[in-house]
Amino acid sequence: MPLPRTEPQTAPAHDGSPKARIYAMLDTDGDGVASRHDYFVRIDRAQQATGRGNDDPLVIAARATGERAWAAMDANGDGLMTYQEYAAWVDAEKFDTVCQYALGALFDLADTDQDGALDRLQFTLLRQALGNRGDNADAAFDALDSDGDGRVSRAQYLASIRAYVTGGDSPMGDALY
Repeated sequence: MPLPRTEPQTAPAHDGSPKARIYAMLDTDGDGVASRHDYFVRIDRAQQATGRGNDDPLVIAARATGERAWAAMDANGDGLMTYQEYAAWVDAEKFDTVCQYALGALFDLADTDQDGALDRLQFTLLRQALGNRGDNADAAFDALDSDGDGRVSRAQYLASIRAYVTGGDSPMGDALY
């Protein structure tokens, strides 16, 4: 028996919670519901920003992990995910089994020299592609670059997002979103 279709609805007022802040970023067109288009436009932006072609293995990997993530988030398959659906779905287990792979693939797109870390420019490029606020890229980068080497590793990036999503201590949580 198919699950009921999602009815578009306005998201609740931004309550400042990590889930609400992330959901607002996922809703790229700001219409109150995260659609399949909203989700995949982020991959398109990262691909365009890095100048990669559709046949680039990293683009293919980002789209594949994106498909798996979207299928998990859009359980009823209607192409829409409300804030309530997202808030009920996302947790540490979902981050570990779904989200980290999709976010890691996007990180890899931005890691243009493929050294496993982003410099400030690459990090800012990724943030812009994902729809994060642009006015705090430096603060987010500095929060993650705890050793001051001018680089943010893939592991640091993913661990900080996981901590933020699951309510833990995230060095870049407020600055990232």
